[in-house]
Amino acid sequence: MRSVIRRIANDPVPVLLVLLMGITWTGLHLVTGIPFAGTSAYKSYTLQAMAWREGHTWVNNLSYLELAVYEGRYYVSFPPLPSVVLFPLTFLFGWDTPDNLLVKLYTCTAVLMMYRALNNLGENRIKAAAWAFLSAFASSLLPLTLEGAVWYHAQVLAYGLITASIYFLTADRPAVSLLCYALSVACRPFDALYGILLIAVYSLICIREGKNVKYVIRRLRTGVIAGLCVAVMIGAYNAIRFGNPLEFGHNYLPEFSTQGGIQFSLAHVPKNAKVCFCGMPFSISDGKLSLNKFGFSVLIACPAILFLFIRFMIDLFRKNMNTERAVLFAVFLVHLLLILMHRTFGAYQFGARYCADLLPYAFFYRLIGKSDKPDPVTVGEWVWLIVIFGFTLYGSVAITL
Repeated sequence: MRSVIRRIANDPVPVLLVLLMGITWTGLHLVTGIPFAGTSAYKSYTLQAMAWREGHTWVNNLSYLELAVYEGRYYVSFPPLPSVVLFPLTFLFGWDTPDNLLVKLYTCTAVLMMYRALNNLGENRIKAAAWAFLSAFASSLLPLTLEGAVWYHAQVLAYGLITASIYFLTADRPAVSLLCYALSVACRPFDALYGILLIAVYSLICIREGKNVKYVIRRLRTGVIAGLCVAVMIGAYNAIRFGNPLEFGHNYLPEFSTQGGIQFSLAHVPKNAKVCFCGMPFSISDGKLSLNKFGFSVLIACPAILFLFIRFMIDLFRKNMNTERAVLFAVFLVHLLLILMHRTFGAYQFGARYCADLLPYAFFYRLIGKSDKPDPVTVGEWVWLIVIFGFTLYGSVAITL
C-alpha cells in the first residue's frame, strides 16, 4: 500500500487522467441515459461466449444482429477475441456482461500507455497527458466508448491492443509488443498491417544502434512465434465455422451472400474518399442545421490524423524525414485505402468511425522522429484539439439520442 501511495505521490498524473476520463464519461452517460457499465443490446460476442459454454460455435438467431448464415446455422460475423474476454465474465454476469465498462477499460489503458510512452521520451508530464487524452477523446473513438455494442467492442479493444504494442516496442519489449499486435488482428483483420510497421521500425532502430541482424532476429523471434500461434488459432476457428481459415463470416452476411452486395471494392473508394476528406459535419434540411450522422471528414473528426498528414508534409519539406517515419506513412496510406474500399465506410456514425483504427499511427509517428524527444505540439494543434473535443462531446450525445 505504501509503495502505491509513493508512486502516486511521485507521479499523480495517471490518477488525474483516470479521473478526467471518468468525469467525461459520467457526464456523457448522464445526458444520454446509457448505463455507464451495463450490457449492450447488441451483444453478439456474449451470444458467442454463451454458445461456447454449450460446446458449439453457432449461435441462436437474433434478427437485429449482423449474423452470418452458413449451411443453415447462424454465426457471429466478426473476429472472435472479444468473446474470449467475455467468456470468463459470463460465469459471473451470465448474459448481462459489462460491455459498456470494458470498452472504457480498454480506452483508459491505451491513454495511460500513450502518456507513459511520451513521458518516458522526455515530454513534459502535463503535455504528454493532455495529448494522450485529447488524441483519443477528441476523435471518432469517443462515442464508441459509451456502449460495448458488437461493432464498437472489437474496434476499441483493437485500438487498446495496438496502442499497447507500440508502447511495449518503444520500451524494448518486442515479444509482448508483437503478441498484443497479433491479438488486435483477432479484433480488426486490417490491423495485420501494423505488424509490418512494428517489425520494420524495431529492426531499423536496432541496426542504427549498431546491432547485427542475428540480434534483431533473436529479439523478434519469440514475438513472431507467439503471433503465429495466435494466427493459427484464429484460422482454425474460422475453418471450424466456415471451412476457410481466412473467412470471419462477413461474406456470409445476407447483404453480401444473397443480396448481391460487394463488401470490398475499389469502386467504393471515390464515394468514400469524398466523405472521408471533404464531408461536412452539418447539413441543412428543412431550413434546419443538423449533424450528418453517416460520416464526415476525418480531418475534422480525428485531429490526430490531420496532424499526421501535416507533420509528414513538414518533414518532407524540411528534409527531416527518416526511414521509420517514411515506412509508417506508407503503411498508413495502405491501411487508409483498405478502409476506403469498404462498402459502408462506417455507416451510422460520428465522423469517421473506421478511421479510428488509424489513430495509433499518429501516436507512433510522434515517437520515432530524428529527435530523441517527441515533436512538440504547436499552439494551433492544442487549440484545434480542444475545439474538436468540445464538438465530439456534442456529437457523442447527438449520435445516441
